[in-house]
Amino acid sequence: MSKPEIYIVTDVESNGPIPGKHSMLSFASVAVDENMDKIGEFETNLERLPGDCEDIDTMKFWRDYPEEYRATRIDTQDPEYAMRNYENWLKSLPGRPIFTAHPAGFDFTFVRWYMVEFCGSRNCLGFSCIDMKTMAMCAMCCKFVKSTKRNMPKSWFGPQKHTHLAIDDARETADIFISMYQEIFGGVDKE
Repeated sequence: MSKPEIYIVTDVESNGPIPGKHSMLSFASVAVDENMDKIGEFETNLERLPGDCEDIDTMKFWRDYPEEYRATRIDTQDPEYAMRNYENWLKSLPGRPIFTAHPAGFDFTFVRWYMVEFCGSRNCLGFSCIDMKTMAMCAMCCKFVKSTKRNMPKSWFGPQKHTHLAIDDARETADIFISMYQEIFGGVDKE
C-alpha cells in the first residue's frame, strides 16, 4: 500500500527571481491531506544569503508593500536551521509530501534550491511538484495564460485574502487548491 499524499501548498517571498543569486525572505506551507483537510502549517523568515543581491524590479514591488517587507525581516533564521526545521516538519506529516504552489515554477525553484543547499540532495521533497496554474488551466478549460487567480471562479476562494505575507498567501492558495481538487475529482480521491 502506498503512503497517502500530503499536499504542501506553499508561498515564497523573495528579493529576486533566482535562488542563490537572490534570497528567499520568507515562506510558508499549509499541509493538506487526501481528504482535503488542512492538517498543519509551517512558516519562517530567513536571513539573507551571504553575497546575495536585490533585484531592482522585485524591490520596486516591495516599496509598494513596506509593512509586508518589514514583516519578512522579523525573527529571521539562519537558512540552514530553517530548512532543517522545515524538513523535520515535512517528515513528521502522515504521508508523502507533494509540493504544491501557484505558480510552482517560482516557489518550488526556491524551496528546492534551499533544500538541496542546506539539507542535501536526498531531501524529502524530491522532484514531486504540482503546478496549480496548470491544474487551473485544466479545470477551467482555458489557455495557460488565462489560468490566473483573477480569472478563477470566486467559489474557489475562501475567506483568506492575498496579503503578500507568506502564511496568509499559503492559506489562500490552499483554499483554492482544495476547491479546484474537489471540482476536478468530485470530492475526495479514494484511489
